[in-house]
Amino acid sequence: MRRRTFITLLGGTAVAWPLGARAQQPERMRRIGVLMPYAEDNPVGQARLTAFLEGLRQLGWADGRNVRIDTRWGAGDASLTRTYARELVAPGPDVVMAVSSGAVAPLREVTRSVPIVFAVVADAVGAGFVESLVRPGGNVTGFTAYEYAVSGKWLELLKEIVPRVTRVAVLRDSAIAAGPGQFGAMQALAPSLGMELHPVDLHEPGEIERAIGEFAKGSNNGLIVSGSPSATIHRNLIIMLAARHRLPAVYYDRFYVTGGGLISYGADTLDECRRAAGYVDRILKGEKPADLPVQAPTKYELVINLKTARAIGIELPPSLLARADEVIE
Repeated sequence: MRRRTFITLLGGTAVAWPLGARAQQPERMRRIGVLMPYAEDNPVGQARLTAFLEGLRQLGWADGRNVRIDTRWGAGDASLTRTYARELVAPGPDVVMAVSSGAVAPLREVTRSVPIVFAVVADAVGAGFVESLVRPGGNVTGFTAYEYAVSGKWLELLKEIVPRVTRVAVLRDSAIAAGPGQFGAMQALAPSLGMELHPVDLHEPGEIERAIGEFAKGSNNGLIVSGSPSATIHRNLIIMLAARHRLPAVYYDRFYVTGGGLISYGADTLDECRRAAGYVDRILKGEKPADLPVQAPTKYELVINLKTARAIGIELPPSLLARADEVIE
């Protein structure tokens, strides 16, 4: 009897031990790649990365505990960004987060299987990243930065703050789908506002400086900076040139205004990066990018820099100031 009892207990221990051991095993380490087309010291890129990481932490993902996060910075160099895209994809990560078209395009060149979640992309369908917004259909999904109709709002704002403006330099990146798309939306509205548009491509800093300098020789001038990774990379130069030539300027993102630009209207891109963490979380838990619809912005914000307005001699309408989400004194 005692022998039988002993064997039974031993057998029970033998069964229970592996179960207990399994319960104590650590979580499987997941792997996330992050591709940023900016230089590592770019404050806009750092802020967007921080927002994404905060979103992950709120969902229970901590770098080094249950996830490994590998980040690469393209520094505005297309060739380097393609190299980093290959590096991030090679180990077979669970998902890659890509900020802007400048990061999504090279990733699409090297993989059609690794899930990609993007943020701050203007025209994912036009760029060929997804089949449709509702049904992305492949390994890519994410969050768009704005509708093209917002481009017309930039023109309207410029006319509201300086009614005499008739000539507008539009800084755009024609190498991405959003460049011609945004410019086309502005072209459709410009005649009704009595404006003539002058496109300036965002390439080398010297070319930008020469083009704006030449444009500024005219009168009744204004400036619009449309959304692109190139504009973000050359942000400080653009703000400086607008101030030097006393050009009233409308930007697509608040970072320009906090950096000394006049006025911006656009989506809250930091909110987009936080929301992108939610899609990464869902993919890590088994959902597929093809089943996650591309989402539009939920927050738009109007930001005004009064100090800059005074510096270039512009008195902003009280009605505009009353509508602003933030006024920088």
